Amino acid sequence: MDLPLRKIIHVDMDAFYASVEQHDNPELKGKPIAVGGQHRGVVAAASYEARKYGVRSAMPSKTARERCPHLIFVSPRFARYKEISRKIREIFYEYTDLVEPLSLDEAYLDVTENKKGMESANLIAREIRQKIFEQTGLTASAGISVNKFLAKVASDINKPNGQKTIHPDKVENFLEELPVEKFYGVGKVTANKMFGLGIYKGKDLKKRSLEELDRLFGKSGRHYYNVVRGIHTSEVKPHRIQKSVAVERTFFEDLFDEQQIDEKLENLGQELHQRLQKNNILGRTLTLKIKYRDFSMFTRSITKEEYFSSPKQYFNTGKKLWELRPYNKPVRLLGLSLSHLNTEEKKQISIQLKIPFEEFENQ
Repeated sequence: MDLPLRKIIHVDMDAFYASVEQHDNPELKGKPIAVGGQHRGVVAAASYEARKYGVRSAMPSKTARERCPHLIFVSPRFARYKEISRKIREIFYEYTDLVEPLSLDEAYLDVTENKKGMESANLIAREIRQKIFEQTGLTASAGISVNKFLAKVASDINKPNGQKTIHPDKVENFLEELPVEKFYGVGKVTANKMFGLGIYKGKDLKKRSLEELDRLFGKSGRHYYNVVRGIHTSEVKPHRIQKSVAVERTFFEDLFDEQQIDEKLENLGQELHQRLQKNNILGRTLTLKIKYRDFSMFTRSITKEEYFSSPKQYFNTGKKLWELRPYNKPVRLLGLSLSHLNTEEKKQISIQLKIPFEEFENQ
């Protein structure tokens, strides 16, 4: 198998938001906690104690409470999470400049050539995890292999507070025994389709020809054909381009009154403007997102030739989009997002800008 001779580490913090809360408040240690909205909204993160009851991130808070009646809800403190994330990134940069952050709590590192001159990526990962613990009091897990896909799969194997190396000479056997639902790009729907075709593990997938996979899965067929053979050539990209900025609110009580809607849209427009201005970002496409009481969704966008530049523009355009809504039903969530950004013209490190209590949709 012809694989690029790279050494890739995927570092993933363990239950990051929840672990920060437990670290900062010792009374929460060992208890099931959820970071997120207690009454409305979703769980942003769950401690390992809560996960034993089936509580998961992106789960509606009501469902989480039903599964774990003694669940402790904690309001998110994103400024604190970002502060710790910066400390962790500084540790990464001690070893390599090829760092690709995926979010506040995980990143890829290419340590093929590293600043310490260390041969063993496994030892680098161990050192990084130790430094993270010493400097933040938090644990991290890591996966090490020859490409990003394998490193990410590996980081989940010995969680929490562990690491796994998939050596080049073990890649083929590992992939053949890997359940298909663990493969990058295989979601629940695709996995169920594969199960119906008798494809349960990598070795089953590997038996299918490229033509057959193309016929069964369209454009994704070639990806599945390659990835099961360890072919995943995506490089670690230290400069990620910000594609969109979004602000959303889930409301404690459903909104129906027009004056309330105007007030919320105005607040969202101001919040969006502040976040954009802080990072010198402009955009040409504004999207309104509405989620109704019955969880049905509506989104509509407007694209302009020139960049949006003021809270008033966000509100006025958001109001026009609101008037295009198909239903007069109580609203539980409103959101505004901006895309077609000037960051598509200039590279910059991706910054997480979404605000607390963002709704997560089924992917």
